[in-house]
Amino acid sequence: MPQPFQTRRRFVQGIALGAAAFATPGIFAEELTRTASVGEGPFYPDKMPLDTDNDLLIINDGITPAVGDITHLSGRILSETGKPIRNAFVEIWQVDSDGSYIHTRGRNKKHDKNFQGYGRFLTDSKGQYYFRTLKPVPYNTGGLFRTPHIHLAISKNGKRFFTTQMLIKGHKDNARDGLFRAIRDPQQRATILVDFKKMKNSKLGELEANFDVVLGKTIEELEDGTLKGGIGKPVFRRRG
Repeated sequence: MPQPFQTRRRFVQGIALGAAAFATPGIFAEELTRTASVGEGPFYPDKMPLDTDNDLLIINDGITPAVGDITHLSGRILSETGKPIRNAFVEIWQVDSDGSYIHTRGRNKKHDKNFQGYGRFLTDSKGQYYFRTLKPVPYNTGGLFRTPHIHLAISKNGKRFFTTQMLIKGHKDNARDGLFRAIRDPQQRATILVDFKKMKNSKLGELEANFDVVLGKTIEELEDGTLKGGIGKPVFRRRG
């Protein structure tokens, strides 16, 4: 199994060329559509795991990986003019292959103790982020059915300013999902649908998925490019 840092280096190099097209602010100003904002749901971790890095398959120095379809998730955080947002905290959280969150109220009796369930990453100068995680699965927790999805939140300068969820493009359960149906505009729906494709030359049957997030405004950075405070706290919670 590839080491997390080796995997990250290899994959980020692969997406660097694609991100270069967005290096010039305004070049695609008329082509970028804002990503739909979706509520964070009730299962943002109520207690952070001991390991919060961007490899959700291995916890700390463990040797047993989580069970599921290994997925290399990458993307860019951009303004609607195509400007990359650097030094932004990107958080993701999701259920394991048993449909269980790490949140105490979202954890089923059966859950994968080797799945981190939550990760974070600081975007680079091109606005890129990267995670090694699992392809999401549907679940029914507390009588609430959800189509497969991964939650994503972005914080800058210690403030949470954007939250959404990415769904699997073409999945049969999307039509049953209340939050997805609540997005009436087909163009907006399309912004959160993500292809999970087989990774070429992977002997483990790994998948890759790309999710670029286009924000409705540019987040101004500090002069020295650093952040103040920690990761932004959720402003509100909605079902999902």
